[in-house]
Amino acid sequence: MMRWLKRVRPDDEVAHAAPTTRRDDPAALHESLADLVTMINSHAGHMPTRAVVEARRLTDTLGEIVDTASSRPLDTYAVISLHSTMDDYLPTTLQRYLALDPAQRTQSSGQGLSGNDALLQQIEVLQQSVSASLEAVRQHDAQALMIQGSFLETRFTGSDLDL
Repeated sequence: MMRWLKRVRPDDEVAHAAPTTRRDDPAALHESLADLVTMINSHAGHMPTRAVVEARRLTDTLGEIVDTASSRPLDTYAVISLHSTMDDYLPTTLQRYLALDPAQRTQSSGQGLSGNDALLQQIEVLQQSVSASLEAVRQHDAQALMIQGSFLETRFTGSDLDL
């Protein structure tokens, strides 16, 4: 029988599909975060010390969000915020700063900010956003704990259905 005439069953396609990594998988998120930290560290000599410290503080906050994924899957908004910051916003901010002529990093532009000032300002905006995401994740966890407590109280202390 010719193999190319063989009917492919849906199960066969799934069995031969390449494994995919979920975007909210804690291991994948930690790997992306480690890559970002490596990028920051490798360019630390070309950025103001305060910017490096603030960027690393930002990655620490991102790490706190990622750590919550090990106990409970992150909601869609947290995953989008993480990936946007780790894969686009922070790397793009740093790359654009590093692309500046070194003389422009300390000179004020027409907007009154030097490249150094703009970099710090942008990292701070990202920090505020990520901190808000972390707070939302924590609030969701607290809310989930309260819901679990209500369930357990109803389940094990009796209910309105008891006679």
